[in-house]
Amino acid sequence: MRNTKRFQFAAIVALGVVIGAGGTLLLMRILPREPMAEASPGAGESGMPASRGEAGASAADAAAAGGAGERRILYWRAPMDPNYTSDQPGKSPMGMDLVPVYEDDALADGQVRVSPSFLQNFAVRTAEVQRGSLPVFIRTVGILAHNEERVVSVQTKYAGWIEQASVNNVGETVDRGDVLFEIYSPELVSTQREFIGAMEYLGRLRDSGAYPEAIERAQSLLEATRERLLYWDMTEAQIEELAESGAVARTVRVFSPATGFIVEKMGDSMEGMRIEPGMTVLKIADHSILWAETEFYEDDLRHVGEGEAVEVEADAYPGRRWDGHILFFRPAVNSQTRTLTAFVEVANADLRLRPGMYVNVTARASGASDAVMVAAEAVLHSGTRAVVIVARGGGVFEPREVALGTESEGMQEVTSGLAPGEQVLVSSQFLIDADANLKAAISQLLSGAESGEPAAEGEMPHGEMPHGEMPGSQQGPPPGETEAMSGSPSGTRPPR
Repeated sequence: MRNTKRFQFAAIVALGVVIGAGGTLLLMRILPREPMAEASPGAGESGMPASRGEAGASAADAAAAGGAGERRILYWRAPMDPNYTSDQPGKSPMGMDLVPVYEDDALADGQVRVSPSFLQNFAVRTAEVQRGSLPVFIRTVGILAHNEERVVSVQTKYAGWIEQASVNNVGETVDRGDVLFEIYSPELVSTQREFIGAMEYLGRLRDSGAYPEAIERAQSLLEATRERLLYWDMTEAQIEELAESGAVARTVRVFSPATGFIVEKMGDSMEGMRIEPGMTVLKIADHSILWAETEFYEDDLRHVGEGEAVEVEADAYPGRRWDGHILFFRPAVNSQTRTLTAFVEVANADLRLRPGMYVNVTARASGASDAVMVAAEAVLHSGTRAVVIVARGGGVFEPREVALGTESEGMQEVTSGLAPGEQVLVSSQFLIDADANLKAAISQLLSGAESGEPAAEGEMPHGEMPHGEMPGSQQGPPPGETEAMSGSPSGTRPPR
């Protein structure tokens, strides 16, 4: 029994040894190693990690080689953690040899190099910076309304009663000259009698051979009475009919002064209604030309003005467009919606459009001509600044601050910072921008370490903290630990 337990224990120990050895071999295959032909600065001729003394000798040899015109080493970094750097060869906190970064491999400030696999895995796309005209399309909404210049009020200049109405309903159409109603007015009847009396008096003077002065005075009286009837909206035809018949009409017909729709009337029933001078009995609106009350936001006002051509679409007639133009703007911006109302005149010859309809209005402004422009998705907006990632070729990318102009139809005008023909990223910009910020921060900290002064706070690209960095963390060697780094071959791990 005891021998069986010992055998089982020995088998478990042997199995653990086998698993440990296999894991070690797998780890050695996974972890990156420098090629044997190019021994790492911290390794001996056999390629095995060197001791501290050998590492110091390698550093001296590298410095001597640099003086002999060979590649100059800027600094060493950990192969698995680019945040960890040192000014001397040594070991990383993970126990791996630090690898050198050479001067000819170094990039300009802010630039970053990525591998082809990164470009493929993240589907990095670029677009060319173009030069051309950039028209501005402004789409807004509006509500159709009567053309106030084509709305006519029907009034009388005398008191009376409507005895017969030919139009009783709002929405009826009338033509110019149609009879609207007949009215009885004692004043109008009295004036007709005066006209007939003046006409008869003039005839008697002419027949009796009176003095020319008397005939002239009688003629003036007749003309004055005739003008009064015209001022009270009797037509020339009605006055001629009155002169020929010599009979006073009890009621006088009132005719429509315009063609259009009856859009308003004074009461429910017009017949028998008493009216007073200046009272609006009916309103007639011509719908052949309508107005659209349209709202424009403040940032669109620089592109539109009076007389600007627009297109109008109505949900009631999909696919059809009406031409129009902006007549005028209201004098003040609406304080609640922050929009300015514009009145758009729309031709409506077939009378399909009706007041109150909801319409979509599109204004096409000239925008910018001979403009440098990129796809709008290529621009990274960061606070008060805008940045694009420029592709320099060979997997090298450079964040660049730009000044923006007009944006329209997915394109963005760039007033400064780019030149036509350059390539910019339109996807995965945030990843490249974050890496560039990180490398710039490390470069600034290293330059501060070489000068013996800490890097100034806040001197990050774009004026921001590098993407992905938590407050309180540091990238690269801390400013206060330069001396400790120079005295320690393995450098110092930035605190997390």
